[in-house]
Amino acid sequence: MSNTKALPLLEPEVAEGAVVPCCPPLTERPLTAEEAERTAAMFKALGDPVRLRLFSLVASHAGGEACVCDISDVGVSQPTVSHHLKKLKEAGLLTSERRGTWVYYRVEPSVVAAMGKMLGTFG
Repeated sequence: MSNTKALPLLEPEVAEGAVVPCCPPLTERPLTAEEAERTAAMFKALGDPVRLRLFSLVASHAGGEACVCDISDVGVSQPTVSHHLKKLKEAGLLTSERRGTWVYYRVEPSVVAAMGKMLGTFG
């Protein structure tokens, strides 16, 4: 007689502030209302040329992260850069970490991979 017992599987808890991938591939199934809202917010954030440029600067920066001091030269004032970085972060496209007086931004790879997978299924 065995003393082992099967335990139920639990869904992993999502930490507060954690980024959730946006969506399944479009050809897999219709998006839920929540998935459509989250995905639209991401694409809307990237729909602004300054935000797209900032996102590209962070993504292409050495080491995969960039200090706000390294990405401020995009033709707008520093407060405007901060506003756009905040919008990218709110959309789940960037994460940030304060180190001393500077904030470092990093592209959220799981979200970008999910967006690419979502769009890459056509062909």
